[in-house]
Amino acid sequence: MAILHLQGLFRRLLLYYLVHTVSVIYCSELELSLVNWTDASSTTYSGVVAEGAVQLPNRLPDCGPSLPSYDPSCWPQVKNQSLGCETDLHGVGSIDTVCVLSQSITLLNNSVIVGHGTLELLSNVSLSCGSPGCTLIILLSGDLNLGPSSSVVGGTLTIQASNVHLGDNSTLDSTAFSGSPPAQTSGTPTGSEGAGGGHGGRGASCESDEGKDQSDTWGGDTYAWTSLSYPWSYGSKGGESGETTEDVGGGLGGGRVGLTVIDRLDVMGTIEANGGSVSEGGGGGGSGGSIIIKAAQIKGVGTISASGGTGRGGGGGGRVSIECPDYGNVTVLVHGGDSLGCPTNAGGAGTHFDVVLRSLHVSNNNKATQTDTVLLEFPIQRPLWGNLIVESSARVGVPLLWSRIQVRERIKLLSGSTLSFGLARFSSSEFELVADELSMDDSAVKVFGALKMTVRILVMTSSAITVVASKDDLIVATSTVEASSIMLLKDGSSIKSNSNLGMHGQGLLSLDGLGDCIKAQRLFLSLFYDIYVGRNASLQAPLEADSPIKEEITKLYCESTECPVEVTTPSEDCTLNISSPFSLQVHA
Repeated sequence: MAILHLQGLFRRLLLYYLVHTVSVIYCSELELSLVNWTDASSTTYSGVVAEGAVQLPNRLPDCGPSLPSYDPSCWPQVKNQSLGCETDLHGVGSIDTVCVLSQSITLLNNSVIVGHGTLELLSNVSLSCGSPGCTLIILLSGDLNLGPSSSVVGGTLTIQASNVHLGDNSTLDSTAFSGSPPAQTSGTPTGSEGAGGGHGGRGASCESDEGKDQSDTWGGDTYAWTSLSYPWSYGSKGGESGETTEDVGGGLGGGRVGLTVIDRLDVMGTIEANGGSVSEGGGGGGSGGSIIIKAAQIKGVGTISASGGTGRGGGGGGRVSIECPDYGNVTVLVHGGDSLGCPTNAGGAGTHFDVVLRSLHVSNNNKATQTDTVLLEFPIQRPLWGNLIVESSARVGVPLLWSRIQVRERIKLLSGSTLSFGLARFSSSEFELVADELSMDDSAVKVFGALKMTVRILVMTSSAITVVASKDDLIVATSTVEASSIMLLKDGSSIKSNSNLGMHGQGLLSLDGLGDCIKAQRLFLSLFYDIYVGRNASLQAPLEADSPIKEEITKLYCESTECPVEVTTPSEDCTLNISSPFSLQVHA
């Protein structure tokens, strides 16, 4: 019994030691993060103060560094740091009941507003944190109401309320108000070419090296891919331009907006974290920042935007994440900025992630571009993403040696979009695409290496899938496209490979008509129950009429009385063709 008692005492002492040790470590880390944040953000800006500006002590919450949202348990800790309605904001009323602001005010330091009531800005009133990177945190148990043409401005805006109403032309604005982007990122381009900043999409460059395609040259690069479902990075500044006698700076990056609404968010105005724009002769456009929104309902006809800024080279789009079952008629924009030095090469599109559907949207708002939005690793374990939608002239690139895109439901490529894999200079990549449905309309897929596609439905309208395989790498010389239910090509669609291509399915393969084609150096079609090749459509192998393969096959079979071994003894999976350039097997 004494031994058991000592063992129990030892366990209690050990537990006590571990708990208190962990507590000390946690508090130390928390204190360190607060110190770092304060040092980075608490500069007091001096100079001429605009009318209505107020010099206030630097007030930062002590519940961690600047976050997109705060747990309610943090609120009591910062309540005594809150600005007062009448004493600090020159309003009428109280933050704990109703505070009404009827005149604009500029806060020169990071500030926090915490209360149990409602904050209301009347028409044409601005509440702003007056310098790039400045933080404004508003935590309300009641509502936040912005009247027509009113605004809340800051480098980082963290807002929590029961309801938020943005009236006509009102704005939550973090455009060109960024602090520093994450360390060890290359969002701001070097040199004096005036290239755009990067973030969700690459910044555009109007310079191209001799022998390089425009798509192989860009400005600032992408970053924060791993947090695109919860983005909280500043955008990056555009590059300087040396076109004039002295370098001209680029636009600043977009800031950060975190918005948590318990019930309803009405957007009749805008929520913005756009990159800064510069005029012709200036530097590159800044990249868009980050916006995170969580709400039970979103209503209205306004705009949510983290787009790139205009410059000599346009800035890349930022990142937006929205957690809400329905956005109503609100428009979400993450497009790249216009490039004044090369109008057909705007900045790359940013990313818009739908948290509820776990779906990624990439749209460049029909701005022509040769600049990529870079996608990296997709989740390949449960839960998978729901959908991938690339549209409106966006260019998505996956520059990895091996990559896999797998979603639960659909991949949609629409309206002039392009999805490319690998690098044109090194066509030895292998790409796997797995989905229930791949739908393409006026779009293209380009693979530099080998494609392994597995879908239930493949529908192509005025679209193309092109595979360029390395002739020196036999391992990635064969591509396969499998559509278990239906494979439909129409309105001049094509699937082409300069190497081996296997097309497999258990249902219908239909090439509707004029211009629809499947072509490869060696083409294998197997397992389909029905194959329809319409008028002026074609199945072709090899690619060239004078291909040496045709001559070899002519000698091998046309001068022989024996049938090819693939016909007399087909392989079990009907996919192996060891000699013929064209093999067709149909289940009757």
